[in-house]
Amino acid sequence: MVKNKKISVVYEDEAVIVCEKPAGMPVQSDKSRDMDLQTYLKHKIYERQDSGEEPFLEAVHRLDRPVGGLMVFARSKEAAAALGKQIENNEFEKCYQAVVCGSPASESGSMEDYLKRDGAKNITEIVDRDTPGAKYAVLDYELIDQIETKEGTFSWLLIILHTGRHHQIRVQCAGRNMPLYGDTKYNPRYRNMKKKYMQLGLYSTRLAFDHPLTGERLTFKTEPRGEAFEMMDVEAY
Repeated sequence: MVKNKKISVVYEDEAVIVCEKPAGMPVQSDKSRDMDLQTYLKHKIYERQDSGEEPFLEAVHRLDRPVGGLMVFARSKEAAAALGKQIENNEFEKCYQAVVCGSPASESGSMEDYLKRDGAKNITEIVDRDTPGAKYAVLDYELIDQIETKEGTFSWLLIILHTGRHHQIRVQCAGRNMPLYGDTKYNPRYRNMKKKYMQLGLYSTRLAFDHPLTGERLTFKTEPRGEAFEMMDVEAY
C-alpha cells in the first residue's frame, strides 16, 4: 500500500499527463480500495479547475500494481483515441529496466510467445499458438550488466516492449528461467514472501509518442527506483 505518496508529474498540458507511478499503487480503483493513480490525478485536476464537473482522465496503457515508472493519461476522448491508435500501430514506445534472477541466453535478442490469461487466478501462461484465447507477445531485450552474489546471478536488462499483454515481461522472463527479482507470482524464490506488494525489479523507464494534438514527438525518461536497482547500482543509460 502507498500512503501519503506525492506523485511526480513530469509533463502536463490540455491533452495528456505524464507521471511517475509509485510501485505498489494501483492504476485504477480495485477491490483493495487503496488510493489509485487515476483517482489521485483526477482529484488534483478538480481542485485546480473552476468547473464543478468531474474531469475526464483515461489511462492509455497499464502498469502492474507492483511496478513503478512512467505512465501516460489522456485528458480527452480524442487524445485517448489518438494515443490508442499509436499503441495499435506500434508507434508508442515503451521501455523498461528489469532485474532478473539468472542470465539471458544471449546478450541481446527477442522473446516471442503466445500468452493466455487466467482471469480467475490473475496469472498468465505461455501456451501453444493454437490455444483458444492465446495472444501473440513480443519484446526485445539487451543485457546491461550482471552481478554474482551468494544468492546467485542477477542480470540487469533493458526491455523494449512491442505488445502489451497481461504480465507479459514477467511471464516471458520466467519462461526462460530468469524470473524477475521480487516477483511473488512467477518467481519461486519469492512466492512465500509475506509482504503483500513486494516491489518488482521492473520499472517503466522510457516513453515516446506523438503528441495527440500537435504531432510533436515527445520522449520521457526516468531512472528506476527500488532495492533491486540499488543492488545493481544502476546508472543512466
